Amino acid sequence: MNDSIIQLYPSPAIEHKNEPQFYTNGEGKRPLHTLYLNHNIRRHAARRPFVYANFVTSVDGRIAVPHPTKAGLTVPKAIANARDWRLFQELAVQADLIISSGRYLREWVDGRGQEILQIDDPRFADLRQWRVERGLTPQPDIAIISQSLHFPIPSILIECGRKLLIVTSANADKERMKEMAKAGHLLIAGDESVDGVEMVKQMAALGYHAIYSAAGPKVLSLLLESSVLNRLYITQAHKLLGGRLFASILEGPLVTKAVDLSLYALYFDRMALGGNGQLFASYTVKE
Repeated sequence: MNDSIIQLYPSPAIEHKNEPQFYTNGEGKRPLHTLYLNHNIRRHAARRPFVYANFVTSVDGRIAVPHPTKAGLTVPKAIANARDWRLFQELAVQADLIISSGRYLREWVDGRGQEILQIDDPRFADLRQWRVERGLTPQPDIAIISQSLHFPIPSILIECGRKLLIVTSANADKERMKEMAKAGHLLIAGDESVDGVEMVKQMAALGYHAIYSAAGPKVLSLLLESSVLNRLYITQAHKLLGGRLFASILEGPLVTKAVDLSLYALYFDRMALGGNGQLFASYTVKE
């Protein structure tokens, strides 16, 4: 597999003394492997909680389309690819805590889900070693944001010693809250609904600083509305999918105020998707 991608921004011709991860061979070529590891998320998280999220999307903005055989939506097979998945893993491996959803746990229990950070996969053995060398646990802990609290707790989570955070609001069902408190650490972050500022504050107090959202558009909307998202990673696969029923990276009403982004990095992966290629973009969310 050709491991080379092309750095489009920042320009390889420009010297970035404060951002050594952007150095290239002078022609803009960089290896795909270690691309996002070199963004050094944990360095940013050393100063304060650093929240980041990641999506893969088609050019027409589809991150999920109807599942071909089951209810609900799924990542389109046309845009899912191993090169993007490698970078997803590089982001996950740097996290103290991964935010996911109740749906993810339901799919995990019934056999349709998979481990988010797949360090037992031989393809990602280097990432397992990356965490070992830094004295980190094999897997980040996991947080589930839910108002309904209607999801099961996979036994493997308890057995492997990972911590589970369950984030909800004060008006959630009290009986479900009692049950969930037995399975994990219950965070009450907000009165009527989950407040992102309070949630991240409590996560930081527990020692979580590099916080990776691998959840969907509702959680991204929460993070943006609360102004707690620091960086957004987007893989844009060069495909058009169409369809009336789909999900995009945000869900719900218009945001209260348009979110300003500044381009942090942009790369062109010309080898992906049978030569169609894809873009790897990352954005800093302006405060």
